[in-house]
Parts: sequence; C-alpha cells; structure tokens
Amino acid sequence: MVLYYSATGNTEFIAKELAKRLNEPCVDLLTRIKEKNYEPLHSETPFIICAPVYVCEMPRFLRAYLKQQTFTGSREVYGIFTSGGYCGPSGVLAKALFQKKHMIYRGHAEFKMPRNYVASDAYPMLEDAEIETRIRDSMCRLDAVAADIRAGKRLKARHVFFFETLITLPFNPIWCKYKLTAKAFYAKESCVGCGKCERLCPLNNIQLTDGKPVWGESCSHCMACIGNCPTDAIEYGTITQGKPRYRFEKYRHLADDK
Repeated sequence: MVLYYSATGNTEFIAKELAKRLNEPCVDLLTRIKEKNYEPLHSETPFIICAPVYVCEMPRFLRAYLKQQTFTGSREVYGIFTSGGYCGPSGVLAKALFQKKHMIYRGHAEFKMPRNYVASDAYPMLEDAEIETRIRDSMCRLDAVAADIRAGKRLKARHVFFFETLITLPFNPIWCKYKLTAKAFYAKESCVGCGKCERLCPLNNIQLTDGKPVWGESCSHCMACIGNCPTDAIEYGTITQGKPRYRFEKYRHLADDK
C-alpha cells in the first residue's frame, strides 16, 4: 500500500506512479490528517510512505500523524522522499519512527523534484528547463525503485554522515518556531473565494471569512495554499510578489508524453 502527503503535486506524482507500477492501492493522507483519522490501515504487502522534505525532514505534522497511526498486516515499510535537492536525515528519522512502532524499515529512495518554496528569497524558483529536467530524471528512476521494492530489496540512498545529523536536527525546530508563521499570508482582490486553500491546508489553519481566506497561527509553509490558488491571488508579504508559483499539474504533460 502506498501512502502519501503532497502539497503541490510532486509527491503525489511519485506516489501514484509507484503504485501503478506495483499494482498497489494509493492513499492520499490529507483528509485523514485534517480529520485526525487514525483508523487502522491494513496491507499484506509492505507499506510505502511517500513524503516531501521540509527543512531536511519530513513535515512535522506528517511525522506526528504517522506516530499515532496504526498499521496492520505487513510489518515492513519503505520511505520515499521528494525534495528540492537535499533530504538530510529524513531517512534516519523515519527509520527511528517506524522501529518504535516495531516495524521493519526497508530503506528509502530520494527523488529530486522541482522546488515549490516561494516564500523565501533564499530559495529561488527554478527556470522551466531545470523543472523539466528534474521531472524527467525522476521519471527515469521510477522503474528501478519499483523493481527493487517488488523484489523485496532494501532501498539505498546517499549515506548521511553523522555531522550532517548533528547540524540539521537542531536547525529544524528553530526554523519551524521562528520562520514558519502564517502572519504574512493574505489574499488579493483577485481571490474568488473558491475555498481550495482551506480544503488543502493540512493543519486546518485557513478559514473563509466573508468569502476570503483568513490564516490562523499554525503553519508548515507547505505552500499548498499559495501554489494551488487558481487565480494566483495569495501572497506572502512582498516576498512572493511577481514570482511564479509551482505546482506539478502545470508540467503533467511531461509524464503523459512518456
């Protein structure tokens, strides 16, 4: 069984493509996360957890959900991570999480996908050529990763050195505490009040008031709201003004043309 969370489509694409190759059911965890639904998930084949990477780790809300989720049937689990280029200790942390649940972690694979983080000038958005290259390269790896899972092999990714873990682990909570705020989000007049941002927020942090989104205090900076707005009406202060938004759907033709 393939399980995934995806904000702007990268992880969803990888998850569904793997599920198709493995002939496995594919479950979007968004609704379960929003509703705090921990009804047991059962699979006779290994669980395959597909997750994006935020600040060198899988999203904290997703990790918190998985800690409480009950898995029945197979005790084996694989990790699949999508990132803008660096997954850090994501695999190490996932292994620790599932070992505490008395499950067997069978390694993980990393896919370098286009960056969606538009709320910072430190992470420039990519040009179309680089976006297309990353998507095509990831597509080329899907068959090999699926074949290894089908054969019951352990997935092997780049070795994470101990000093990397020492550096990144303290950084994540500090970044989340001081940088991941929703205060700067706002909707422009072009907002049509469709409510898509509200539906896609994994933390239930957005509510429509008088037909316009209002952000609460919790935020993971997943970019689901700003990336999926059909009228590009959402901004984050002045940082995002004039910047292109990324969502995989704009580049789906690359997969369809394969």
